[in-house]
Amino acid sequence: MNLPPLVQSFVLHFGEMGSRWGINRTVGQIYALLYVSPEPLNADQIVDSLGISRSNVSMSLRELQAWNLVLLKHLPDDRRDFFTTPDDVWQILRTLAEERKKREVDPTLSVLREILMQQPASDAERHAQERMGEMHGLIEQLTTWYDDVKKLETDRLATLLTLGAKVTRLLEAKDKIVSLGRSKRSPDKA
Repeated sequence: MNLPPLVQSFVLHFGEMGSRWGINRTVGQIYALLYVSPEPLNADQIVDSLGISRSNVSMSLRELQAWNLVLLKHLPDDRRDFFTTPDDVWQILRTLAEERKKREVDPTLSVLREILMQQPASDAERHAQERMGEMHGLIEQLTTWYDDVKKLETDRLATLLTLGAKVTRLLEAKDKIVSLGRSKRSPDKA
């Protein structure tokens, strides 16, 4: 690699993490390089920086474009395609979450719905269908939550994330208020 040590460390780590996230190591490295680059890069610059083949760069850039994670730029008086990433890290997170949902969660929900509509032929299938129903319910609940959260403005989302365990205390306070309201109504009914 033809990169400064700090950038190379980041690019190498992202490549390793990419393989754990289910993407090609080179795709992760190219994304990391584009993310930290102050200017958009063309394919030849990526080849020179990472020391990988032009065909590998082209295939990896197509994959990143399919994920909507890179932006295509054109520079005046230059016919080559240049690539960069969105500036807003929150937009990157939103795009990544949406793309993973489309590729992983939505197909799983579809398969579960189809299986749950079938008539079980045995106790084993009935048991399996009950378990799949629980899974389907949880994934549906998470999908509904995600759909609500993705509509939040970035500032609101950041605030929500900083709440952390404070959300638990808020829910506990709500439970206490609700139980107090119920206990006050109980003697009137008696």
